[in-house]
Amino acid sequence: MITSYNFDYCTAEIYEDYIVVIINEGITVVPEHISELNFVAQKHFENKFFVYITHRINSYAIDPMTYFESNKIPNLLGFAIVSSNNRQKKQSKIEKVFTNKALQHFDTMEDALTWKNKVLKKHTV
Repeated sequence: MITSYNFDYCTAEIYEDYIVVIINEGITVVPEHISELNFVAQKHFENKFFVYITHRINSYAIDPMTYFESNKIPNLLGFAIVSSNNRQKKQSKIEKVFTNKALQHFDTMEDALTWKNKVLKKHTV
């Protein structure tokens, strides 16, 4: 891990080519929260592709419009959702409709990281 951030609504761990985010319990993620993601993207991933991994260990809601804002981050290639919860698996299928980025659901962080590597490999020169 390179560094981490504690925002009002989440914690974010920054790695070389991905970010792992854990949203706080009971939060509703809204488009305004993307400003923090933009800050992280500009600071740590300037001129470099990355993947956003959300480790869904808490219960929270997402305003689908949030994905429209994240679609504007050009070097963000995709979202990995990590949760063994069946409800989250179904939810991720709905969320996929709102993004033009790759989005996959995984039961384990290991599987998400394997997928992340494949996504990034497709975009290397």
